[in-house]
Amino acid sequence: MLRGLYTATAGMLSQQRKHDTITNNIANINTPGFKQSRAVSRSFPEMLIELLEGKPGMEVANRGRLNTGVLAEEALTVNVQGEIRETANPFDFAIVSDIQVDGLRFDGGKTITADGQRIFQPQAFFTVAAGDDVERYTRNGKFSVNELGELVTAEGFRVLGDNRQPIVLLDPATQIPITHVTVNKYGQLLDSMNGQALLDAAGNPIRLLISRVDNPVRMIPEGTGLFRLEPDDEGTVAQVAVADNVEVKQGFVETSNVDPTQAMVDIMTATRMYEANQKVIQAYDKSMEKAVNEIGRV
Repeated sequence: MLRGLYTATAGMLSQQRKHDTITNNIANINTPGFKQSRAVSRSFPEMLIELLEGKPGMEVANRGRLNTGVLAEEALTVNVQGEIRETANPFDFAIVSDIQVDGLRFDGGKTITADGQRIFQPQAFFTVAAGDDVERYTRNGKFSVNELGELVTAEGFRVLGDNRQPIVLLDPATQIPITHVTVNKYGQLLDSMNGQALLDAAGNPIRLLISRVDNPVRMIPEGTGLFRLEPDDEGTVAQVAVADNVEVKQGFVETSNVDPTQAMVDIMTATRMYEANQKVIQAYDKSMEKAVNEIGRV
């Protein structure tokens, strides 16, 4: 009896995890560049039920398997392109990417090969430096220029150029932050007044560092639209190439890829499943009450 009680409890915990994941998606519907997550559930290891006679030389009889419940194992990020919305702000940027791999056809950011292997589509990200100077990745391109002339995110993280150094936009003559900037589709920064390439302190053209992540499902969300990679996965990141079919659009932002209608359906389903498991627990509780209070008096 208690085994069924534990199984129903595991179901409630799993649905609660799904509910929390969907709620977080809904809360970030208006967050630029946000990528929704989906809770992935799996069953606990099955138990093999055997008949043990305990007599020497006798074979053990296999009576079948017993499932012991479910758990929400992890929340996977859905790396699907969000809608591109125009803002007319010169420091708003959006990445439009459709990186292909050996002619594979991706659906929803992933594909399954003939031998059952699941492959995720590589994705492109802006690269920023967090407070610990460790590289982070984001699709939220709402940037601005601070008083030091640094190109920064809304949270103040510095945006990196292709030399892996923070991008600084200062007029060399006046040391005043430059605000008249044009960015082409390759991420190169130009002076809007004369069309000339903006240069860094070393005299090299300034270009946004757009990173290609070959296995984006391995990225770990850190909040505020930032992702990081474990040290073992750093080899899966490289600067995008011209052939990668990645374009930077100035004056646009990528909206969240959360589908509000589907999110509401999913949250209602999770709630109903939670309630169903709750009813099972209540039924077990009544059975145990009868066993203790009524059968025990016989």
